[in-house]
Amino acid sequence: MSFMPYVAPEQMMKDRSEYAHKGIARGRSVIGLEYVDGLLFIAENPSATLHKISEIYDQIAFAGVGKYSEFEDLRIAGIRLADLRGFSYGREDVKARDLANAYSQALSNIFTQQMKPYEVEILVGEVDGDASGTAIYHVLFDGSVTDEHEFVAIGGHAEDLMDVLRSRFTAGWDLTTAVKTAVEVIGSPDSRTIEADAIEAGVLDRTRSHRRKFRRLEEPEIAALLAG
Repeated sequence: MSFMPYVAPEQMMKDRSEYAHKGIARGRSVIGLEYVDGLLFIAENPSATLHKISEIYDQIAFAGVGKYSEFEDLRIAGIRLADLRGFSYGREDVKARDLANAYSQALSNIFTQQMKPYEVEILVGEVDGDASGTAIYHVLFDGSVTDEHEFVAIGGHAEDLMDVLRSRFTAGWDLTTAVKTAVEVIGSPDSRTIEADAIEAGVLDRTRSHRRKFRRLEEPEIAALLAG
């Protein structure tokens, strides 16, 4: 008859945390930052089909790093939750804060109750009205959630990218400046120049007349912005 060895809860949580950190560190980073007309999410991602940045609802966007299948599950769950709330109450009742809290609860349960934690970090962004209504929520693999302001970086070189962003970010950037600077920052840890075909980007543009504020930036537009 065999017995499982005893592992202290503190050690178990530490091991799970280290496991998740290692998985996330292998992924390419995502930057979220405010610009004059809304919110930009941008990442190095050479894949044309496996997106790290997506729309969730009318004024809400999602970005993830780490294990693709896991943050894709979270993205789909977020869309379903947003659709259900919008149908049951009203489209204006769907808020990024509520989605971030739902993600926080789900990831916390997975982290504490399952053997393997999710190897993900996610961002949930929103534009609502004027610049004061812009929000970025950062949710970690263990369910920790923070309300970020102006800019945030997640993924492999997040700490290095945050240091560079702190020294370079200026409120009120236009989209060209925001994209060019973000791409330079993403390549800064390795002193690399990243080409337009390796960049994925999407914006929540509060100036759009359409109800849906998310717009994906396609490669020709990214190339033009980088050349601008």
